[in-house]
Amino acid sequence: MNNAIKQMLQRYECRSLQEHEQALREILQEIALVGLWRGKFFEHAAFYGGTALRIFYGLDRFSEDLDFTLLAPNPHWSWLPFSQAIKNELSSFGFEVSFAEKEKKSQTVIKSAFLKTPTVQELLKIGVHSDFLKGVHADTMIRIKVEIDTDPALGYAYEQKFLSQPVAISIRCVNEECLFAGKMHAALFRAWKGRVKGRDWYDMIWFIRKKVPLNLTLFSILSGQAEILNRTAFLRLAKERIDQLDVLSAIEDIIHFVREQEVIRRSWSKEFFQHWINTIQTVDGNGQDNP
Repeated sequence: MNNAIKQMLQRYECRSLQEHEQALREILQEIALVGLWRGKFFEHAAFYGGTALRIFYGLDRFSEDLDFTLLAPNPHWSWLPFSQAIKNELSSFGFEVSFAEKEKKSQTVIKSAFLKTPTVQELLKIGVHSDFLKGVHADTMIRIKVEIDTDPALGYAYEQKFLSQPVAISIRCVNEECLFAGKMHAALFRAWKGRVKGRDWYDMIWFIRKKVPLNLTLFSILSGQAEILNRTAFLRLAKERIDQLDVLSAIEDIIHFVREQEVIRRSWSKEFFQHWINTIQTVDGNGQDNP
């Protein structure tokens, strides 16, 4: 096993096959970021979403995908120029992957690609004993969706965050306050294959507990509001959405990404979310407290 990979694995205390797979997925994500950095991707784009929160801001759950936003609109964007950089970087650490852009039937502002690698093959490489893999089909693949928004929202702010492993580099990220506005928009408005994406609701509570302020100007822009919401209007909107929330569906979505599963099952309710939304700190676009 590559020494850098061995050091990265020391961060985890994997107690199950699922946790080993999640650790492997996260290691692949971080190496892919290095490949993108070498390809000068971050001269054009910034990292955001759940995995950015996990890697750079301390979010205490696993995340599946890599999400980015361009710094300026570009409808002709393609993943093709960065495909080889990602594959070369992962190959240098001993991982064999494919990376291909997804062909969509209709044109959208989100350009998607998939990084794929055989699950059993790569788990064996990181030291998972073959006895643990007897129930895993030989054709099972780890799939990491990689997406970029080619028509970014106005108002994002960025900052440099620093990756320490496997290579010490800096990554341009959407800043924490803007990530919160995006996550709040996702929690309250995103329809995801007919189900609730409980990960958005989990992240929303994480932000509130950290006392990160919600930028109401950016939130209003992202959610297509006719005018900038004040705190009272926002709370009214949020509580209406919580009243409509399918809590059980939200729980079933998040449960495989956290260790404290029993805590989620026993605590999540509409009353739980109403309580936390009442404690939220808000600011306007100038960083002023929004009463």
